[in-house]
Amino acid sequence: MPQKKSNKKKKQHSFDRVVKVIETLRGPNGCPWDKEQTRESIKPLLIEEAYEVLEAIEEKDPELIKEELGDLLLQVIFHAQIAKESNEFTIKEILDVLYDKMVRRHPHVFKGKDAKSSKEVLKQWEEIKKKEKKYKKKKSLLEGIPKALPALLYAQRLQDKASRVGFDWENVSQVYEKFKEEIEEFENAFAEGKKEKMEEEIGDLFFTLINISRFLKINPEDALKKTAKKFISRFHSMEKNIEETGSIIENLSLNELDKLWEKAKEKELSGEF
Repeated sequence: MPQKKSNKKKKQHSFDRVVKVIETLRGPNGCPWDKEQTRESIKPLLIEEAYEVLEAIEEKDPELIKEELGDLLLQVIFHAQIAKESNEFTIKEILDVLYDKMVRRHPHVFKGKDAKSSKEVLKQWEEIKKKEKKYKKKKSLLEGIPKALPALLYAQRLQDKASRVGFDWENVSQVYEKFKEEIEEFENAFAEGKKEKMEEEIGDLFFTLINISRFLKINPEDALKKTAKKFISRFHSMEKNIEETGSIIENLSLNELDKLWEKAKEKELSGEF
């Protein structure tokens, strides 16, 4: 007896539903704005959404992280739809390439190879990458780092890459000694009053500080951002104090501003704000 066909439609997975939504928005009866977009026009959104994910992570808000990760994923699916319309590739091909890459680069998990530490895993990762078609064309290990990264992150990635092949300091004390050496070199450049030399030495100071951060497993970007937030908090407190006295910040002397700053600092340290 032939089996009756079910009238129930097969439920689509959430991912497939989103892919279909973007396809519809880009379709003949879709959204005028979405249909007009190109890779170039939505390129800034990709960076913007990534930064919004980072901000949500910093705020430690799971619901916000979930929403922002969705917005970031939307950009990936949107780019995939543009590629599909040009018969270049599909979202499925992106996922297939990603799947193959992750399995290939983790032989210690999927192919019975051995890697006892994170350091061994990273070294193995770089060795596998060298054999891949994309990386065979590269003349240097450092070529795979996007130049558009923020400077702090770019420097950190350079150091990470070099470290993976053994080009690194042995311990953080050596890096700290290098930092003191760089301070001295900056002081000499400052005394000479040569701007280009000072710029170079400041760059060396930043690079060495990032190296120290790497050894201490501190994210330099996060550390700097926390300091910036602390500055904003103290400055706002100072402005509030000035407003309460009926004064105007521009009319106060540097000495008066310093005293208000110290007062704001004391409030912060005491937990008043």
